[in-house]
Amino acid sequence: MTYDVAIVGSGFSAIALTINLLRFLPSSASIAVVGDDPGFGRGTAYRTEFYLHRLNVPAARMSVFPDRPDDFVEWLRQQGRAVFAEDFASRGDYGLYLRDTLASLLRPRERRAHVDFIKAKATACVECEHDGLVFCLDNTGELKARNIILALGVGNADLPLPKDRIDGDIHSRIVENPWRLGWLSRVGRRDEICVFGSGLTMIDQVLSLRAQGHRGRIHVLSRRGLVPHPHPSRRAAPVPPELPESREISALLGALRRQVKNGADWRGVVDGLRPQTQALWQSLGKEQRSRFLRHAFAWWNIHRHRIAPEVFTRFEALLKDGTVTVHAGYLKSIESDADGANIRYRRRGTQDIAAFHADWIVNCTGMERAGIGHSPLLQAMRDRKMIVMDELGLGIRVDPQSRVIDPDGKPQPGLFAAGALTAGQFWEITAVPDIRVQAMALAETIAAKIAQTTPRPARIA
Repeated sequence: MTYDVAIVGSGFSAIALTINLLRFLPSSASIAVVGDDPGFGRGTAYRTEFYLHRLNVPAARMSVFPDRPDDFVEWLRQQGRAVFAEDFASRGDYGLYLRDTLASLLRPRERRAHVDFIKAKATACVECEHDGLVFCLDNTGELKARNIILALGVGNADLPLPKDRIDGDIHSRIVENPWRLGWLSRVGRRDEICVFGSGLTMIDQVLSLRAQGHRGRIHVLSRRGLVPHPHPSRRAAPVPPELPESREISALLGALRRQVKNGADWRGVVDGLRPQTQALWQSLGKEQRSRFLRHAFAWWNIHRHRIAPEVFTRFEALLKDGTVTVHAGYLKSIESDADGANIRYRRRGTQDIAAFHADWIVNCTGMERAGIGHSPLLQAMRDRKMIVMDELGLGIRVDPQSRVIDPDGKPQPGLFAAGALTAGQFWEITAVPDIRVQAMALAETIAAKIAQTTPRPARIA
């Protein structure tokens, strides 16, 4: 069988694509969804049951449908949740919402496209002269499709230190992927923890430790020692940014700072910039994008990707009572000592070397650069010159329509990518409000292709 569309992946991008394809494709169409995550669409982020693992976007902006903004809030109220539009719902509830939304679209079998969910991992891909692409699966099967959407996300970044500079007998105390939450049950009540990275994942893990009864000290080490800012209890109205014509990063950031200095709420300025972010990124040349990543990226993250007020209040209390200490510096070595590990780092802005003890080391450094180290399929496609890396290593090259670009700079018919893999083109493409727009646009594009040969019925509401 040759499918009309195959989605390769099982995270949020994959479920958003599936939901939108079900709305737009004719009932005669066929879809294959290939992934090996049993919690399809929910992944680790939305499968959590810990109530303090909150969305960092208010409920009113988390509908999976760009054209039905109240959908998630309405679902919450149907579940008996007393919520307001600006509340920060739990990530577990959002995962259930995605599951229920997909299930509701799958029920009317006679009126929607055929869907097969294939629990497998695609490991290789070859071109087929008449049927698009053929994927080899790790269950010894293969899959053919005329249109392919790569929705594989990106993997976790490695520790900020070469493996040969980490004592071998300490590896059993290093948590490479903190979302495999089984590690929490092995932590002693008074164990000292070292967390590399100071972003959103770090805060999730610190609060998870506290909920598990951990009462020891927690050291957080990152290059700049910056932690996410909170959302206000009442959202500031978005403020249209006053940007100069110049596309020099220094000029753009200077204009935003002046706007805040002149009285605008910085949160409102950042939120007002959001609708323009992708277009602004695309207007920058390689040099200015690179400067942004080197000098402004960390500050952008803590101002743009904020956390729920209740979550910040709990984290701030741990900072104030000394349970959590945030260090700004550069990791130099991880050495075994009598009881665990000795972490040595150079303090930021100095040549001073400092150290602290840790019983556990937790990697919260975020997503990998270059984006394909986690995926044998993407590596194989790169080796076959079917994909090429973005020039700054943010993912794979795509055009503004999310079509994958080949090494000669040409879009490949029928091959698309979605989500974090496309950050080189879109930059802001890791949050739900951005991915849902991309998913809907891709569904409409593919539906239009199929409609050229197949009559298209009205879409499912």
